[in-house]
Amino acid sequence: MTPIVSIIMGSTSDLPVMEKAAKFLDEMQVPFEMHALSAHRTPAEVEAFAKNAKGRGIKVIIAAAGMAAHLCGVIASMTTLPVIGVPINASLDGMDALLAIVQMPPGIPVATVGINGSLNAGILAVQMLAVGDDKLQEKLDQYKEDLKKKIIQANEDLAKVSYTYKTN
Repeated sequence: MTPIVSIIMGSTSDLPVMEKAAKFLDEMQVPFEMHALSAHRTPAEVEAFAKNAKGRGIKVIIAAAGMAAHLCGVIASMTTLPVIGVPINASLDGMDALLAIVQMPPGIPVATVGINGSLNAGILAVQMLAVGDDKLQEKLDQYKEDLKKKIIQANEDLAKVSYTYKTN
C-alpha cells in the first residue's frame, strides 16, 4: 500500500507525541509512513525527502519538531504539498517550537496545531484528504459524531454525580 501521508519527526524521542497522529490515521485507514529526519543533522536527507515526497504519492506531510523547530519550515520551503507542523515541548514549554513553526514568511505556509497536538494534525490531514474522497469523508463524519456522543454521555454521567450543595 502506497503511503499518502508522511509523519516526519526530528528525533525518535518525538514518537510518544506523534503516536496519536499515527493511531488516528490507522483508525481512518489512511496509509502513512514515519521517518526521523533532522533539519540540522541530516539536511541532505530532508531535502531529498521533501523534493521527492509528491512524486512518491504523498499528499500531506505532518512534521514535528521541538526547540528551533526548523524541520517543518525547511520541508515546506521545498514542496508544494500541505505541511502540518506539530510543535514539540522539548524546551521553554514548547513555546519556542510553536513560534518558530507558526511564524513562517509569506509564501511558505505551515498549518500549525497546538504544542504536542499530533492528534489534531492527524485529523487535519484526514480533513484535507477527505475533500476529494467521499468514503474518507464518511469516516470523518462518523468520528465527529462519536465525539459528540461522548460529550453528551459525559454530561449525562456528570448529572448523576451527587454533592451536598450541587444543584441540577
